[in-house]
Amino acid sequence: MAKQTPFFSSISRLYPHVKPILPRLFMGLLCALLASMVALAIPQVLRVLINGSLQPGGSTQALWTASLVILGLGAAEAGLVALRRQFVINPATTVETRMRVSLYGHLQDLTVSFHDRWGSGQLLSRAMTDLNFLRRWMAFGAIMLVVTTLTVAIGVVVMFSMSWQLALIFLAAAVPIMVYGFRFRTRYSKVARRSQDQAGDLATTVEESVHGIRVLKAFGRSREALANFNEQAEELRQTEIAKARHLATFSLVVTLLPELALGAGLVVGVVLASRGELSIGSLVAFFATAAVIAAPVEFSGTLLAMALTAKTAVDRHFEVMDSVNTITSPENPRRPEELKGALSFNHAGFAFEDAPDKPVLQDITLEIRPGETMALVGITGSGKSTLLQLVPRLYEVTAGSITIDGVDLRDFGVEELRTVVAVAFEDTTLFSSSVRDNVLLGAPDAGSEEDRDAALAEALEVAQAHFAYSLPDGVDTLIGEEGLSLSGGQRQRIALARAIAARPRVLVLDDPLSALDVNTEERVEARLREVLTDTTTLIVAHRPSTVALADRVALLEDGRITAVGTHARLLAENSHYRYVIASLSKEPRDLDSELSAFEAEEISR
Repeated sequence: MAKQTPFFSSISRLYPHVKPILPRLFMGLLCALLASMVALAIPQVLRVLINGSLQPGGSTQALWTASLVILGLGAAEAGLVALRRQFVINPATTVETRMRVSLYGHLQDLTVSFHDRWGSGQLLSRAMTDLNFLRRWMAFGAIMLVVTTLTVAIGVVVMFSMSWQLALIFLAAAVPIMVYGFRFRTRYSKVARRSQDQAGDLATTVEESVHGIRVLKAFGRSREALANFNEQAEELRQTEIAKARHLATFSLVVTLLPELALGAGLVVGVVLASRGELSIGSLVAFFATAAVIAAPVEFSGTLLAMALTAKTAVDRHFEVMDSVNTITSPENPRRPEELKGALSFNHAGFAFEDAPDKPVLQDITLEIRPGETMALVGITGSGKSTLLQLVPRLYEVTAGSITIDGVDLRDFGVEELRTVVAVAFEDTTLFSSSVRDNVLLGAPDAGSEEDRDAALAEALEVAQAHFAYSLPDGVDTLIGEEGLSLSGGQRQRIALARAIAARPRVLVLDDPLSALDVNTEERVEARLREVLTDTTTLIVAHRPSTVALADRVALLEDGRITAVGTHARLLAENSHYRYVIASLSKEPRDLDSELSAFEAEEISR
């Protein structure tokens, strides 16, 4: 359960975002308040009309005048309501958009460890649902809550001016409403927070199920996934019912008590009028005024619920915005005078934030020469992938240092470092865009369109991703969300092409060719050597063929580098290395490539 903060403390955090539009919001508030004052003025016209024109001998002209005044006041109220909307809608949507863009930008800056802890659905619900609700609250809920409060206060003063006895009866109903309102606020805040968190969890489940639909279908687990989703959806439904129950009870109280007070006031008012202590016009005006403020009183429950939900949305938004990006650029970034690509690990270590006493990597010391290809091998769980993610600073070393050409990675500007270092991972991530856009994602922006097309063609050729040209729209084919319309081997080759097109000095590969057959892998490696002769490559190898193609091999054992040398030397001298090589996976078959080759052969016949 998130820590509860005071309402005004949470809402005040919106001030920097709302400050530029405060004049427009104030004008909207003023229009709404004037509309309420116009509504309160109508009963006073009725009082004058009844006490004057409707008395025996009253003027017909006065009746028509009063009718026209009431019509004018009604038209003015409608016009002011329309003006309120005009004043607040555009600036409120502007604030929503800016906050959404700011949140997205902050998410891009935050570390990988942050995203490891947070479900994507939770972030999605904060970026969409919460900010959408905040916009509606700023444009309507906040203004109407202020207007409702002022309308009721002014209305009560007017009622006192007409009959203090009846006003006291009406005011007496406010005491239990205020008492219950305090309890309602506390209870509703908790259930509103629980509802929004559960909605985020449900969004995460939907996203995971959609992305993993092939796995669920392949293993026949759709029913189990549906049962789990149904359970989560039912929990959210019960929470929403609890919200509705709290709101319904509060609405009952704020509706019933004023109505009972008005009923009692009617009896007392008739008695006062019969005694001549209250005019008929004042009696009618009193109850007309009560009718005007009855609607805001009844609506106060909904407005209060909106305010509490908005407060929760603000808290959830700033939970993300308050997260600190620990991987940043220094004030005065440095870079080597001549960028060659020499990569050095100097007693480097790493431990996750939630387990600082259990380091994943310890005392890593490794020198990779410019242009050299170094294979990194080790049993599952030895820390290979984690070590690779230290190079582009996806994770930050917690001990020692890593340097490129003698400059500590932490002295580079983050953006510049990630142009020097390119990555391709085994679990490829592609975006819902064209093959062209995915491959050229990290390519240098400089250069003509022809240069970019040439870089695209070369990257696809090196990665042996010729299949891209046979797609329905060639390299401009939209490949679908996360590239799921492609096979595993095709996705890996597109991801590798993306890393090649970036033209890095240091290339980090986390077994990006695991889905390829050995012949395709060999062709890719051969072309990589030709095209990236000056590029330093660190590659996690899970197959003997990949190891054999490397210049040297580093053996990672229990988070430490225990041996470095050529494949042949380590195979002859290191028993643990022989064990690791023997346990590496057998060469997989790329069924997609085989099928394409078979079809090509059939066509040629």
